[in-house]
Parts: sequence; structure tokens; C-alpha cells
Amino acid sequence: MTDLPIAPTAPDSAAMPYAAADDLVAVRGFVRSRALALGLPAARVDMLTLAVNELATNTLQHTAGGGQVRVWAEAGQLVCDVADAGTVLSFGAMPPPDSVRGRGLAIVARVADEVAAVPFAGGTVVRIRMNLIG
Repeated sequence: MTDLPIAPTAPDSAAMPYAAADDLVAVRGFVRSRALALGLPAARVDMLTLAVNELATNTLQHTAGGGQVRVWAEAGQLVCDVADAGTVLSFGAMPPPDSVRGRGLAIVARVADEVAAVPFAGGTVVRIRMNLIG
């Protein structure tokens, strides 16, 4: 994924592409290690890792070509982008308990301090922000 519409503003930005289910373990490890190194508290690291795993899993289930995860810190927040060739329909309500699917985006919205989806010509970037302190 190149030419994304929103770019990291910090020199400590790091990125990792993913393209298959086998990559999810590495994605989780990448997010976890970067978040800890950038000062996100361990309990929040677990929440961020869960959110990114949900987004990356959605990428692999609903798009072709995989995606990319970027992580950096700025202005007291850890910022994580998940970019792919898909579209985000909604970060709405949690589905009913008897639903088989549809919880991923609702989980992301609940664990992040801020979340936004930014469409671009080749897909969508979901940007998650988590406060480093608090």
C-alpha cells in the first residue's frame, strides 16, 4: 500500500504489511512491541492489539491484497493506522448476542480513545488514537 492519504507526522513511525492469515501473529507482535516501546500502558496495549487484530482480520476476510499497519506517537497519543483496499461501513452499535458476525468495528470503537476512517482512491485508512497517559 503506497500513496496513503494521511501520513505519520513523527520520525518514530514504523510500518508492517500483511497479506495472509499467517501474518496476523506477526501483526499482533509488531503492534504490541511498538506500543510498549512508545509508552502505552500494558493494559492499553492489549486493547490496541485486539482492535488492530479485528481490523486486519476484516481486511483479510473482505478485501484482496492485504493491508498495512503503521504505529507512532505524537502529542501524547499512540497512533495506529490500518490501511487496506476496502471500505468501512460503520463503527456502529454492537450487534445482538445471537449474531454470528459484525462485532469487529464495534470493538475497535469501544477500545480506542478516538477512531476515524478516511477513504482514499485505493481504499480506507482506519486511524486509532490511544492516550499514552490516563
